[in-house]
Amino acid sequence: MNMTPLLRIGTRGSPLALAQAHAARDALAAAHPELAAPEAMRIDVIKTTGDTVQDRPLSEIGGKGLFTREIDDAQTGGAIDIAVHSMKDVPTVLEDGLVLAAIMPREDPRDAFISVQYESLAALPAGAVIGSASLRRAAQILSRYPHLTVVNFRGNLQTRLRKLNEGVADATMLAMAGLNRLDMAHVATCPLSADEMLPAVAQGAVGITCRADDDRTLAWVAALDCPDSHTRVIAERAFLGRLDGSCRTPIAALAEWTQPGTLRFRGLIIRPEGSDPLATERTGLIPDRAAAEAMGADAAEDLIARAGDALPAYRGLVEHGGGL
Repeated sequence: MNMTPLLRIGTRGSPLALAQAHAARDALAAAHPELAAPEAMRIDVIKTTGDTVQDRPLSEIGGKGLFTREIDDAQTGGAIDIAVHSMKDVPTVLEDGLVLAAIMPREDPRDAFISVQYESLAALPAGAVIGSASLRRAAQILSRYPHLTVVNFRGNLQTRLRKLNEGVADATMLAMAGLNRLDMAHVATCPLSADEMLPAVAQGAVGITCRADDDRTLAWVAALDCPDSHTRVIAERAFLGRLDGSCRTPIAALAEWTQPGTLRFRGLIIRPEGSDPLATERTGLIPDRAAAEAMGADAAEDLIARAGDALPAYRGLVEHGGGL
């Protein structure tokens, strides 16, 4: 007779999402003896809109919540207790009743260049085709390498690699974090430095959401929180949240600790066709998460002021890519 699980974990069904959910489950079991029994926790796979619609660009099916909405509904409805998300897919405003309870230790936030023929992004010849579902990546590529062509490239890691081998594109880019978590770092031709390709907001971070009134679950999940990673993600999401009102833009950001207590923040907005990039940077002492949030918001205000009346021209789709 099956035992009713103490904790039900919701996740998407991609290999990467499942790897992240299993990592969260294992960390919870290690932290709490009552969760270590074989049937104490159950992982429930929930199909999202972003998983279901694969034949159209993300910009045509809506921007926010494509990879989280159905999971949020299951959580607020009580079907699951926690959800494990790639944080770059999570809208800056959570559904009513949900809270971001933990950010697990952040993986490598960089993008990976992948090609079966060419050794780097700079080595691609004029007319080469790069497959990407990300407006952020596409805009930065076109800004630096206007002689290249970017085409829509959807699907999980295995699908994208198959398309690459079939010659649909000369190269693609994925998140190094996803490759590392799937033990497939060898697939990357080379990682791209943040100077060459600034990452998506919260790329490489895995977050866990809970119901705000579920004290028992919140207490369990608190053990998984990495304060340093959480603070970095707060700064980046504050930047995104301030910029993503009526103007949804290709946005990139990265917060990094340069030494204990000192955070370096870099942010970028760019028009979808790659023109007129606006970058900002600041470094400062960050005593708490409120200060990190203020740093990210201040960086966004800087770009809003500099863009001025041209800000609507940056309108696009904030990146959502299922963690890759």
